[in-house]
Amino acid sequence: MTLLVLPALIPDIRKLYDVYFAAFKNDLMGQIMLQILFPGTLVDSEEFRKSHAEATLRYWHESSVQYTFKCVDTATGEIVGIALGDVYLQERSEEERAFQGVPWLEGEQKERAEKVLRPLWEVREKLFGGHPYLYVHVIGVDPKHQGRKAGLAIVQWGTDLCERAQLPLYFESSPSTTALYEKFGYERLKETIVHKAEVLGTDKDIEVPLMVRMPSAAKGMGFYEWREKGYPRFD
Repeated sequence: MTLLVLPALIPDIRKLYDVYFAAFKNDLMGQIMLQILFPGTLVDSEEFRKSHAEATLRYWHESSVQYTFKCVDTATGEIVGIALGDVYLQERSEEERAFQGVPWLEGEQKERAEKVLRPLWEVREKLFGGHPYLYVHVIGVDPKHQGRKAGLAIVQWGTDLCERAQLPLYFESSPSTTALYEKFGYERLKETIVHKAEVLGTDKDIEVPLMVRMPSAAKGMGFYEWREKGYPRFD
């Protein structure tokens, strides 16, 4: 079996999000996020999936920085994993990187969702501001295919992208996977994001580790040294 990470295509949208929702429902934090982002919605219903696919397609026409990738089993053609990443190649103004919020929700549901998402945006602003970098914000593997190294293939894709772009790659991790990423040369940052129990509806707060991988052109320079030097580009 060979796994290959490729750019997603429009006909892939439904299959990609079959994987996305299956992966989120198989993970505790994923389940919580589904409840917060799509409260009261049956994500497996045909009505929701149709409207979600239409909204995703509209977004693909509008976004100039977010890319969707699929991890494919080359023996069957089946999509077994998904990755979403923002590629910021140029400097961006404050207006361009403003917090977008959760426009599909209203009232208390919107307020709750933004209490979860805003801290993610605030930390990225603190760490990178308008400087170029890569941000992978979703990695999902179909639970039916876990153990077949699809996650590893996606991590390798991210590492290759970091090298090709010669830009730092940043993402929010889970405590159970930080050791894997560290083996690939990722650096765990001293900053963390703590989601409060009262917002999540859980028994305790959930801490989110933050990871960065510097490209090889940094020649051993860590994230904090790079930041202290004024975010230099690597050519």
